[in-house]
Amino acid sequence: MKIRYVLLHAYGMGGTIRTVINQANAMVAAGHDVEIVSAVRRRDRPQFPVDPRVEITALTDQRDGVRPDSPARKVWRRVRGKIVPYGEFAAAYFTERVERAVIDYVSGLRDGVLVTTRPALNLISARRTPRSVVRIAQEHMNLATHPESVQREIARHYGRLDAVAVLTATDRKDYQALLPGTPVVRIPNAIHTLDQKASTQDSQTVIAAGRLVPQKGFDMLIPAFAQVVRRHPDWRLRIYGTGPKKTALRTLIKEHRLDDNVTLMGRSNRLDEELARSSLYVLSSRFEGLPMVMIEAMSHALPVVAFDCPTGPRDVITGEIDGLLVPPQDVDALASAVSRLIADRELRQRMGQAAVRTARDYSPDTVTPMWEKLFAELLRADPPASKP
Repeated sequence: MKIRYVLLHAYGMGGTIRTVINQANAMVAAGHDVEIVSAVRRRDRPQFPVDPRVEITALTDQRDGVRPDSPARKVWRRVRGKIVPYGEFAAAYFTERVERAVIDYVSGLRDGVLVTTRPALNLISARRTPRSVVRIAQEHMNLATHPESVQREIARHYGRLDAVAVLTATDRKDYQALLPGTPVVRIPNAIHTLDQKASTQDSQTVIAAGRLVPQKGFDMLIPAFAQVVRRHPDWRLRIYGTGPKKTALRTLIKEHRLDDNVTLMGRSNRLDEELARSSLYVLSSRFEGLPMVMIEAMSHALPVVAFDCPTGPRDVITGEIDGLLVPPQDVDALASAVSRLIADRELRQRMGQAAVRTARDYSPDTVTPMWEKLFAELLRADPPASKP
């Protein structure tokens, strides 16, 4: 079957990009005709490995800089309509040129499966993709994290889609309540492989990873680790990722006198190796969809300490079995849980072994057949004229 995935920026870094590329790679390996379509392109090459059998194209090339909207912008908004709501987290990407390019692309499709991967793209697909195409919206974030303006548009337009795919059982209940009559399915993201080197638990290193943005809560993790260091001064925290809060986090590290214990490592193309060299993974997010780096850490036999934030950690972690869950945004509780695992190597090893077993539920061999089943069912469904 022909499967097209539309991403905002397939050449960038981020959990959604990583997992959609993993999915595309798995589907082409299963024998399907797969294309990744990037709404924008700001780099020469993708940051994650793309199977050479997967075609990758870009609708707007911004490697020479972002062009401003044309003088005809107001006419465009009035005649064609602005679809992307201002509250969408990536709304700034959708200039007139970008939104028009995406609308023109989906409007020109006639068959196959189209999977869009964030509210802006899902809304464009719902309103502009012909009904002869199977239209699936992937939601990578919990419904409640979207601003009310976005939730209103979701409620208004997602019913036109053939299915909405979400990551957790909690998400499924929320979207079903908002979209009665619309098929909502839970299909988790898959890690790229289970064939990973396990941590030996010999390193005095705690690891975290993610965009340096408020969502990821590194501003809470750093003061929590300051408490850890008072009990365990030889341990180190390494935070991988880039983002707009880098300077603020560096300042926070200095304020807590953690220059010798906490390092912002930047972007890494060898994160699997860094996970294997660590002994503990910490997830300090304020909210999540399904935290894939956390699951990848578990595949390396790393136990996890995580805030029990809205959706994500509790859907994966079984407390006291493969990790520890602490109350959301409770810095003291986070510090205590990290210190507890640091002090007990045997507990880390036992939880790490359980974490590997948990990660098996997110292997490509488990997840890919779920997508194939959904696609096949929708392609066999009623003829286009009877679709909503």
